[in-house]
Amino acid sequence: MTADALVYHPTVAHYLRFVGTTVGRDKLLRTLQYFSRFYAWYLFRTNSPTRLIAPFDAIKKQFALTRKALRLGKNVEHFKAAAAAMDDTKSRDEFLRYCAVGRQLGYAMYLSFDMATYLDAAGIWKLETAKRLQKEAYRAWFVGLLFNTMAGVYTLWGLRQREQEVNKTDGEGVVESKKIQRERNATNLQLISDVCDLTIPGSALGYANLDDGIVGLAGTMSSLISVWATWKKTA
Repeated sequence: MTADALVYHPTVAHYLRFVGTTVGRDKLLRTLQYFSRFYAWYLFRTNSPTRLIAPFDAIKKQFALTRKALRLGKNVEHFKAAAAAMDDTKSRDEFLRYCAVGRQLGYAMYLSFDMATYLDAAGIWKLETAKRLQKEAYRAWFVGLLFNTMAGVYTLWGLRQREQEVNKTDGEGVVESKKIQRERNATNLQLISDVCDLTIPGSALGYANLDDGIVGLAGTMSSLISVWATWKKTA
């Protein structure tokens, strides 16, 4: 009976739906990848023996390569999303629409350059331009994240303006106020995730002098936020 209760528990079914998605598996791998990046740095800084550092360094590298394979072909999705955002002239604020286009194009170009470096990263076929292409990938990702960050700040400003116009003394005003608070919480969470992610391409491109400890912690934080968001979507 205990085994049946565990097997048919709703949480188990939810977990299966979560790991049944490519996004769910990717976010779990990403969390482990960036935590390993941080922990390998921590062990190195505390003068731990190489035998303790090596497993986490291997996880960081192997999971990064696995995730690169999972992303193959995903650039098409973002090119399509950019086109859809450009055509969406009715339901979006103009500034947010252009930010959405910029974000999706940035991600699409990042994934395109990233895809071009896969064979080299996997050791299948060495490419002389691999380092330059990876640098362009990071630059495109940085631009996409900047657009998303600007959209988040603008959205928060818009929510503040809406809140000032709400009459909280009547029922409709109370409902609207709660709706605004939910939107604000979601926007704040996404903004934290984007700022954390900016440290990754920012560090790789030399825009900020950050060590693997900071980048690893920031990547772990944004990954956990993504895991939580994906878990909610698969509920």
